[in-house]
Amino acid sequence: MTIPIIETARLRLRGHYAADLEASVAMWQQPQFYQYLGGQTITEEEVWTKMLRHMGVWYIEGYGFWAVEEKATGQYIGAVGFGTWQRDITPSLKGWPEVGWVLAPHTHGQGYAAEAALAALAWGDTHLPGARTVCLIGVDNLPSLRLAIKCGYQEFSRTDYKGQPVVLLERFKLE
Repeated sequence: MTIPIIETARLRLRGHYAADLEASVAMWQQPQFYQYLGGQTITEEEVWTKMLRHMGVWYIEGYGFWAVEEKATGQYIGAVGFGTWQRDITPSLKGWPEVGWVLAPHTHGQGYAAEAALAALAWGDTHLPGARTVCLIGVDNLPSLRLAIKCGYQEFSRTDYKGQPVVLLERFKLE
């Protein structure tokens, strides 16, 4: 399986490299980064497992998460894409690709997340199975909720996931 490369004006979406580990671990040490992702830092081992999981989805499902690289610097700044996480949640998200994005705090407020998410969704509109994608966002994560709405997602439910209140959103492919 070859992971497609997507280029935008400022970003390159590509497969993860082992060399991305150091920058990804550094992101996970910043409270601005992990505050809506479980509320605590994670170890290098756990970050590595996340990177492997992002790559593995490509081989199982034919879609997955891209590493996000800033073209001007070549620096790894986060990840965006689609997963199938088999979450134990009601209502179930199983059967629909789940979109997500995480970017380094130093990039926040520059439009990178929207640029990356919209590029991934444009790819998804032509390559994903089915017409629907979903996402799960913590109720307090207002920046991600705003981005989801900007990307065409609409709330369809509120529930708890791992003891935290979350919003479930859905988007249908643009025809």
